[in-house]
Amino acid sequence: MSSPISASLEETAPFEWKKTFFLLLGVALFFIIYFCPPWPDAIDPQGNHFTLTKEGKGALAVFALAATWWVFEVLPIGVTGIAIGVAQAMFLIRKPEVAFKDYMDPSVLFILGSIVIGQSFTKSGLTKRMAYKMLSIVGEKTSMIYLGCFVLTAALTHLMAHTAVAATMFPLLLAITAFYSDDGTPTRFGKGLFIGMAYVAGAGSIITLLGAARGAVAIGFFKEMTGKEISFFELTYYMAPIGWLMVFIIWGLMLILCRPEKKSIPGLKEKAKQMYKDLGGWGQKEILTLAVSLAVIVIIALKNWVPALKTVDKTSILLTSTLLFFIFKILKLEDLEAIPWNIILLFGGAMSVGFCLWQTRAAEWLAVNWLQLFAHAPAVVFILGMAFFVMIMTNFIMNVAAIAISLPVALVIAPYLGVAGEVIFYSALMTAGMPFLLLIGAAPNAIAYNANQFTAGEFLRYGIVASIILMLMVWLAVAVIWPVMGMPILLG
Repeated sequence: MSSPISASLEETAPFEWKKTFFLLLGVALFFIIYFCPPWPDAIDPQGNHFTLTKEGKGALAVFALAATWWVFEVLPIGVTGIAIGVAQAMFLIRKPEVAFKDYMDPSVLFILGSIVIGQSFTKSGLTKRMAYKMLSIVGEKTSMIYLGCFVLTAALTHLMAHTAVAATMFPLLLAITAFYSDDGTPTRFGKGLFIGMAYVAGAGSIITLLGAARGAVAIGFFKEMTGKEISFFELTYYMAPIGWLMVFIIWGLMLILCRPEKKSIPGLKEKAKQMYKDLGGWGQKEILTLAVSLAVIVIIALKNWVPALKTVDKTSILLTSTLLFFIFKILKLEDLEAIPWNIILLFGGAMSVGFCLWQTRAAEWLAVNWLQLFAHAPAVVFILGMAFFVMIMTNFIMNVAAIAISLPVALVIAPYLGVAGEVIFYSALMTAGMPFLLLIGAAPNAIAYNANQFTAGEFLRYGIVASIILMLMVWLAVAVIWPVMGMPILLG
């Protein structure tokens, strides 16, 4: 029962005009798109027609509603995620059993398993051990702390999925911010640390096939459409310079956009050394946590080479670690209840709207319309236009879907302009891995948001700058870096 004072405060709370306006704007956009007359067909260079069905138009309507509510945070991001399924079911865009099934998609459960690994690192004390050790190495300068965290994040994505890396780094970064600010209030340093971690997790994940599933999917499409095989090491050869260059650019960007309030944290290095020493020897729970986590990572990595493991789903392998953490009593019931379900629901909704756009063929209609704008453009303009489309789409739907939608269309148009398929493949994969605009673009974005150091609006503002830099990097790669490395850009 609330007290008279709290009841009085609730009565006098100011009306939130801004949130109400964007709440209604999202609803208005939904109804305008859903009930507007049919839109013209999209036509590809071969004369094939792509009709936008009523369901496809409904998918675009849901897309507009969710984007508005997510960007302006009119509701908790997880609640907006729920609204996506509700709108699809109520307006018969997709069947309820299909729309809501996406909320338990293996990709969503993979995120859950990754977050649990992060929790186990914290609960066992492994996070503190890692944080103290790293800080005793990188020192007291906040700029070097940024660099140390970003390099570690990017390096880990070469070996494990960027979602798992973000979940592992998250508690470590929380421990570092606790040294910087005692009261837990958001700081520029905290913003830069968590936003930068999300960005470099994406940049690092493009370098090997182990960083994310999108690479393997893109290779499959490329082989099917061109008959050419791209190997693990060939992908790493062309992507490593781009990924690592972006890591250092993001470091510089965070130093500018999120310049720490303090240049250094005096005494931090010695304090971290002493605190690491005070931890004593490795405990049983720390060893078990590390052993379970490494075993899961190794088994998932071996899926690419061991035929017997190829049929085993990576999510089931990862969730085995969740079971073991509870079996070994590293985690307890209260830890399960402490999982950030707001983030899980956010990604459930993101998967649902992504599959909705894909299955209703609305995304395909968008891709053909967009790429047709560049059908008679110079080769470089076409490549940049395609990469830009992938970059935008991957901020709204899973990057695997963005690749699956745009790459086949681009590979059909490319020969008409004399563009080699390889440069289409690599530039699409590059932008698909770095969704800097929205929280739903990648799991590391949402995991970083859970630190409460920045808002969705701030992430978008910084992301606009980062995305412009990314597009400039695509141009640099196409015009200079990849040709020097021997990649064909134009058909000979």
